[in-house]
Amino acid sequence: MAQQLVCECGSTDIVTDTSTGEQICTQCGTVLNDSMIDTGPEWRAFNPEQTENLTRVGAPLTPLIHDNGLSTTISWRSQDATGRNLTREEKERQYRLRKWQRRTAASDSTQRNLTQALSELTRIADELKLPQNTRETAAMIYRRAVTQGLIRGRTIQSVVASAVYMACRQCQVIRSLEDVAKAATITRKEAARNYRHLYKQLQPDVPQVDKDNLITKYVNQLRISGTTEQLCRKVMDQAAEEKLTIGRAPEGITAASLYIACKLNLEDRTQGEIAKAAQITEVTIRNRYKELLKKLDFEVCL
Repeated sequence: MAQQLVCECGSTDIVTDTSTGEQICTQCGTVLNDSMIDTGPEWRAFNPEQTENLTRVGAPLTPLIHDNGLSTTISWRSQDATGRNLTREEKERQYRLRKWQRRTAASDSTQRNLTQALSELTRIADELKLPQNTRETAAMIYRRAVTQGLIRGRTIQSVVASAVYMACRQCQVIRSLEDVAKAATITRKEAARNYRHLYKQLQPDVPQVDKDNLITKYVNQLRISGTTEQLCRKVMDQAAEEKLTIGRAPEGITAASLYIACKLNLEDRTQGEIAKAAQITEVTIRNRYKELLKKLDFEVCL
């Protein structure tokens, strides 16, 4: 917030003369400042297109780069700003500058670790097709882990995969731990172990998996009709009212509800197909299916 000017006489009624840059008190006429700095642009624009074309700013700060996007890049072109070719001595000098610029870009172990980890994070995010906010959230989680020394003795791929999965949960992007582990080329067991470690140490606010998004994901993968999807949502609502979802994995209870909806709507989907889409076992679906049949009030045509 800008600090409010106060005159020697105690008045705060200050006016600014834009032609001279002077700030004058209206009570006693004292000139408080005679060289006001204009923080606006030095160019004029008469329409929105000119404003957009004349704007000269750098790239925005981003946590996806180890130095937050504030690095300097020396061009490999052997020309100056006017297009004139450089002399031999100038080319040699530019070569030395580029070499030392690369060496000093990641001067310590933390910067080198961030350089490799954020590159791996971008690769995993591209494979999973994650939005920009999820990528930046994952980068901030990994930076917190590096600051608190939580990556010591752990591979970069496993910690990055854990940060990506935690960011997906926080941003309500449906990606299973198996999907993230596969994209990071590690096992699910390793990804789960590192995720539990980050969750315990960082104590982030991670919401529960949105069951509505899970239903939409499974329906799209299995190409199930909208009527069956609505039935599945009704089964899920009734199961929640009966408190049958407490202590149960959302993937299992959602897959069992979808299987029941398919049976109610006479839509042919096997437990194996639904289990493959939900990335769980058929035994899990059968167990949740039996629990729902026992507690809920409906008839299933087999």
